[in-house]
Amino acid sequence: MPQLNFDTLIIGSGLAGLTLALNLAQTNKVGLITKRALLDGASGWAQGGIAATLSEEDSPEAHIRDTLIAGAGLCNEEVTRYVVESGPQAIQWLISEGVPFTRDHDNGTGYHLTREGGHSVRRVIHAADATGQAVQRTLSEKARTHPNISVLEHHVAIDLITSAKLGHTAGTGNRCYGAYVLDSVTGKVRTIRAHNTVMATGGAGKVYLYTTNPDTATGDGIAMGWRAGCRVANMEFVQFHPTCLYHPHAKSFLISEAVRGEGGLLRLPDGSRFMPLHDERAELAPRDIVARAIDFEMKKRGLDCVYLDISHKSANFLKEHFPTIYKRCLEFGIDITKEPIPVVPAAHYTCGGIMTDWKGKTDLDNLYAIGETAHTGLHGANRLASNSLLECLVFGQAAARDIIEQPPESAMELPQWDESRVTNADEEIVISHNWDELRRFMWSYVGIVRTTKRLQRAQHRIKLLHEEINEYYANFRVTSDLLELRNLVDSADLIVQSAMLRHESRGLHYSRDYPELLPEAVDTVLKRQS
Repeated sequence: MPQLNFDTLIIGSGLAGLTLALNLAQTNKVGLITKRALLDGASGWAQGGIAATLSEEDSPEAHIRDTLIAGAGLCNEEVTRYVVESGPQAIQWLISEGVPFTRDHDNGTGYHLTREGGHSVRRVIHAADATGQAVQRTLSEKARTHPNISVLEHHVAIDLITSAKLGHTAGTGNRCYGAYVLDSVTGKVRTIRAHNTVMATGGAGKVYLYTTNPDTATGDGIAMGWRAGCRVANMEFVQFHPTCLYHPHAKSFLISEAVRGEGGLLRLPDGSRFMPLHDERAELAPRDIVARAIDFEMKKRGLDCVYLDISHKSANFLKEHFPTIYKRCLEFGIDITKEPIPVVPAAHYTCGGIMTDWKGKTDLDNLYAIGETAHTGLHGANRLASNSLLECLVFGQAAARDIIEQPPESAMELPQWDESRVTNADEEIVISHNWDELRRFMWSYVGIVRTTKRLQRAQHRIKLLHEEINEYYANFRVTSDLLELRNLVDSADLIVQSAMLRHESRGLHYSRDYPELLPEAVDTVLKRQS
């Protein structure tokens, strides 16, 4: 297939990728690739909203303080201040783009603000209970119709093309020239050349058996960056959302943090509350505390789930504020106006990722990482609710400014993808079996509560999977499933490596062997051995 050339190649179509694309498109020819359809990423699943300092009762200092407390000592304070102070402008940009946030004329902002766990005031702007969907639809429509943005759906990135791989590192260091990308419809591999390449592929939630993430969240950007030589930080901090709908047919449906923010109470099957016994903030404690409390109660009592009850609120209030949750639960025979919602914790957000600076730049020249793929220092050991979409906006805009300032560069021809020594796979069942095994042992051994022995067991199994998948990759033509499995195993390996290096319990990482908090908070940084 002929080589494609762009000024900037963006891998991923969530809020980070779309923000970058739209902010670049006036001056850059942009290629935006996405594994499935344009709206199939994790950003569209976000229910709660976007945290920003928008009201008179709030302040940047309060937002910064709440973020630092949730991050358990590991947040970069300068980055946190930069993101928080950039928040109001980022929200105004979304409003100017036409995002239909929920109105409330009774407060000074003109928009309804809700409160979520870990926040000291109401500061989460939202579009009912489907904020991500509203934002994604608005920005996607603009990206599709922009003359300088080429949207390539059903294209799966395979690997980055770097000077190290091409043998061109003498005196120049390692830099990125683009990526090899599988067109999953035709089965052909494209070579895409770009002056700048940006990974905005989201997190790695699908490494776990139970997750609130869509099927696309397979750690692609993190794994590709790692294989290309980027440092990775804090991968042990995987946020488990406390309240995922528990129902055999409800795949990955999240019950928003805002339900607890608006007065929802967590109860045992007998109706009694338990959160006040675990934390003085009760249901409004940060996610890691609530998730561990639910996990503790379920294991202690042998429960399949606990219950989130907001039926004491009026039916009109619930239908107005949580229309998506109300409708979805009703489809499963649960009327949230009359009965509690069965919930369990599920893997939700990857706090670690590819290390970047304030502009989204990675260790490789001309390679950026933004959104959940990146480790910016904002989230520390635990992400504060609704700071994730804010991070996507702020760093999407920051990366755009940096890219625009760069001088143009002439494109060079890159080698085509070589399939001369591979054949079609003889048995696809190997991939599905390995995928299932990985997600099950990660859930069992590297979940909410960890031990050294469990981590060692996981590491042993990952080593075996690595060997099997690398052999498969070397001998057979690539497929979407194979590429995602390869990236999931790399991401799982990074999570386990990081967890084994942290000899304390901090934020989202809780170890029974190291239950105490060390006096100094230090990032876990992994560097690939060449």
